[in-house]
Amino acid sequence: MAGITDGKFCEKMASHGFDLVTLGGYNVDKSTIAAGRQIIQRGRTEFDFPEKEIINHIKNQAHIIKGNSTWEGMVSVNIRTLTSKPVIEISKLEDVDVVEINAHCRQPEIMDLGCGQALLKKPQKLYEFTREVVNKVDSKVSVKIRANVPGVNEIIVSKAVEDAGSDFIHVDAMKPDYDVADYEIITSIKENTDIFLIGNNSIRDVESAHHMLAAGADGISIARAAIGGKLPFDLSMI
Repeated sequence: MAGITDGKFCEKMASHGFDLVTLGGYNVDKSTIAAGRQIIQRGRTEFDFPEKEIINHIKNQAHIIKGNSTWEGMVSVNIRTLTSKPVIEISKLEDVDVVEINAHCRQPEIMDLGCGQALLKKPQKLYEFTREVVNKVDSKVSVKIRANVPGVNEIIVSKAVEDAGSDFIHVDAMKPDYDVADYEIITSIKENTDIFLIGNNSIRDVESAHHMLAAGADGISIARAAIGGKLPFDLSMI
């Protein structure tokens, strides 16, 4: 949903009853910004802001959501970066409650940097990066991962995220070649960790939301079902 989850979109979605909305993902350092521009050239719509402008942009987008609102939920910012410095800076923004480390993006230009989904194959590096962020930020921390990546052990990755002190693990339970989430992955992670688990993928109605929660997720996240700016079901029924 790159290019859609900006402040105005999140402000609109917050009114549906969400506890947390997410801005981004954003490329926030020199290397990931350059990679993002390569992605744009081959037709992907991505956020594109110069390094010197990105922090102020995120500040303004978060303020759109919370600045003049009675909504009491949290604002998260999903971040792609090679260094912790911009994550720490973003965490200090007044209207940002959660910084989310992106270990999820599968665009080749991002993975070639060792960022995004590439971090899943280096759980020790993911642990060290997450631990550094946890120790230095002023906000809560989340890590978003993707399931069923060849050569990746989701339990090892999840334990690394938990041991690093992250508040949340956000799991895209993608099941290749299926139009439903991999609920077994969610159950397995839940049985092997105590971290707050946000389940994501193929949640498009009350039934699929219930399936995700029954599998062990502590919360759910909704992306494509909300892409039109409204929900096809009532959150209060979940």
